[in-house]
Amino acid sequence: MFRFICIVIFLIAYLILTIPVLIVEWIIGKFNPYARDISSLRIVQWGFKVILRITGVKATVIGEENIPDEPVLFIGNHRSYFDILLTYSRCRRLTGYIAKKEMERYLTLTSWMRRVYCLFLDRKNPKEGLKTILQAIDYIKNGISICVFPEGTRNEGEELSMLPFKDGAFKISTKTGCPIVPISLNNTAEIFEKHMPRIKKTHVVIEYGKPIYPDQLDKDTKRHIGDYVENIIRETIHKNADLV
Repeated sequence: MFRFICIVIFLIAYLILTIPVLIVEWIIGKFNPYARDISSLRIVQWGFKVILRITGVKATVIGEENIPDEPVLFIGNHRSYFDILLTYSRCRRLTGYIAKKEMERYLTLTSWMRRVYCLFLDRKNPKEGLKTILQAIDYIKNGISICVFPEGTRNEGEELSMLPFKDGAFKISTKTGCPIVPISLNNTAEIFEKHMPRIKKTHVVIEYGKPIYPDQLDKDTKRHIGDYVENIIRETIHKNADLV
């Protein structure tokens, strides 16, 4: 419980004390939008790294060199709230995450999320969902990577299980030609979800797969690209099961 309380205190303090920082960032953006974007990225990453340090999590990271220096679509399996912290804290480029619309209710948090190009997906409204995908496509075209967990929600099943991937997110890649980078995450639910509200010092494994360029796939594989990427991630988390 001690780690959980420390994280709650830090998060509340962070969201309150960075309100003036948001204002400064807004002013910077009037003169130099890119400087504002990079500054916002590093500020959010700093907060995530502090939280991860409090949890005591240790990460084995494999294949980070596979990430090309261009906007990409990150696709990962999803078992923990900490999946976002673990992956976003490692982003070298501007990267927006697609989050559920319910996250918009948290005012200062939402402001920071929008500042770092996060998008909010209404899973109950297909029309609004399409708008979110189109906005993500626009971000990719403007040099901003996107990260999606296409299971649609946190998987609360067995450790090596996965929920079926939803296909909509893959249009971000097929419509832009940007590479897909699979992210395979092992043991992240052990940090918090398996024994809430206690936070446990945990070892996790993160593997970044080789980039997948949709235009280089055969016609049938491209048509079922969601299944193709899902199988890669499933095989990888099974391969890495013995590392945790």
